Amino acid sequence: MKLTNARIVGDDASALVDVTLAEGRIVAIEPHRAPAAADTAPGADADSAPDADPETETVDLDGRWIMPGLWDQHVHSSMWAQQSQRLDLSHTTSATEVAVTLATSVLPESDGIIVGQGFRDALWPDQPTRELLDSAVSDIAVVLVSGDLHSCWLNSLALERFGFYDHPTGFLREEEAFAVGSALSRVEPDILDGWIRDGAAEAASRGVVGIVDLEMTWEFENWQRRMLEGFDLFRVRVGVYPRFLERAIFEGLTTGQQLAPLLEVGPFKIITDGSLNTRTAYCVEHYPGEPHNRGVLNIPADELVEWIRTASGAGLSPAVHAIGDDANTLALNAFEIVGCRGRIEHAQSLSESDLPRFAALGIAASVQPEHAMDDRDVADALWPGRNHRTIALRSMLDAGIELLMGSDAPVAPLDPWAAIASAVSRSRDGREPWYPEQRITVAEALTASAQSTIAVGEVADIVVTRKNPLDCSGEELRAMRVDATILAGRFTHNQL
Repeated sequence: MKLTNARIVGDDASALVDVTLAEGRIVAIEPHRAPAAADTAPGADADSAPDADPETETVDLDGRWIMPGLWDQHVHSSMWAQQSQRLDLSHTTSATEVAVTLATSVLPESDGIIVGQGFRDALWPDQPTRELLDSAVSDIAVVLVSGDLHSCWLNSLALERFGFYDHPTGFLREEEAFAVGSALSRVEPDILDGWIRDGAAEAASRGVVGIVDLEMTWEFENWQRRMLEGFDLFRVRVGVYPRFLERAIFEGLTTGQQLAPLLEVGPFKIITDGSLNTRTAYCVEHYPGEPHNRGVLNIPADELVEWIRTASGAGLSPAVHAIGDDANTLALNAFEIVGCRGRIEHAQSLSESDLPRFAALGIAASVQPEHAMDDRDVADALWPGRNHRTIALRSMLDAGIELLMGSDAPVAPLDPWAAIASAVSRSRDGREPWYPEQRITVAEALTASAQSTIAVGEVADIVVTRKNPLDCSGEELRAMRVDATILAGRFTHNQL
C-alpha cells in the first residue's frame, strides 16, 4: 500500500509525503510527487503511472494527517465486552436511586441473573444494603458492579448463588468482589467473542491498534482461539496474574514473547491495594471520618517482593497495581529491592519524594487520565490536602517518568482520544480544569499513547485524521474523527 499526499503529525505542516507500506512495515517515506500529466492518461489514476508497481494499492490522503497507531495500556477485555450487555448505573447518585432504577427499568437478564455496572458510591448520602436491593428485585439474583470494579452489591439471591450466604450488607469489596466479577466473566465463548469483536471494531474506529489485556483470568487460549477464527482488529498483549504465575513459568512464557502475529505475552500483573471510590486505596493518611481506615493492602510488602522477584526472574516484567500514595511507595520499594524494571498501574496518588524514584528505578507509570475526571470530586472529598497529587501527569513527566496511557476499560471508555483530551485539558463536560498545572501537551499525550513512530522500518500501524491533533483543544480531541486506522499495513477502519 502507498499512502500519498499525507502530512505527518509533528512535522512541517506544509510538507506532503508519500509513505510506502510493505509486509506490515513502513518501507519508504518520500516527498510527495503528484502524477505528471504525461505520466497519467485522462481518467487513469496514479497506479497506472509508468513507474508505479501495478500490485501496490495507492491511497490519496488529500493532505490528511498521519500518526502512529494508538494503544490502550490497561484493558479488562471480558468485562469491557460485557459492559454493553449490562444495566448502566453510571448516572446514579444514591443507593435509593439505584434501587428505583432497578425497580422501574427493563432489566437485562442472562442465565438467571441481572447484572448492572458503573455506580460510584463514595459520595452517596445513603448506604447500599442487601435489604434495599431486595426491595427492588427479590425474585432473581442481582449483581451490581461498581464503576471501578473493586466492589459489587448483591441482593440475597445473588449472595446465595455466589456463596456469601451470611454476608450482612451484600456489599463486597476487593478479593470478594473480584471473585464475583471473574465468575460473571464466564460467558459462552461464541457469545463473548462476538461482543469482543463488536467492541474491537469500535476501538479500531478510534485509532486503536493494540491493547494490554489485564483480564483476571487466563486469557491466552481465548485470544489464540479468536485469532485462529479470524480476529485481526488490533494487537493484544496478555497479562498474567499471581494464581497463574506457576503455569506461565511452566509453559515458558516471557514478556514480549510472540505467540501469534498479533498476540504476545504481556506483563505479570499484581494488585497491591484497592481503589479511591471504594476507600480501599492504601494511603499514608486515613480517610476522612474513618480514623482506622487507610485503605487495604492486598499484598504484604515482603510478599510483593517475592512475587516480583519470582516473576522477573522468569522473564515476566512486573506491572504492579498501586493507587494510594503508600501503596506506590511500597511498590517502588519492592522494585528497588529486587532490582528489576517494570511498571506501576494507575500511580494515582504519589508522594512528592517518590516522583524521582520512578525514573531512577526505570519504572514506567501506566496511567488513565480519564480517571482524573471521573474521580475529581471524590478525590477532593477523600484526599483533602493531597488531591493535587492525583494523576499528576505534568509532575511525572518533569521527573523523567515514562508515561503509558490507557483506560482501564470498562472503568473508562476504551477511547484513546478521551484519555488524550483529559491529559491535555484536565477538563470534561464544560467544567473548569482541575489542577490545570498538571496538564501535558498534545505531543506528550500522543507519545504516551503510541508504541511506534512514523519512520522507515517501523510497524505500519497508522492513524489518519482530518485535523492536526497538535492544533486541537481538549473538546476537539475528545470528538476527533478518525478517517482510517491501519494495522500492519492493512485497513481495520476506513472512512476515507
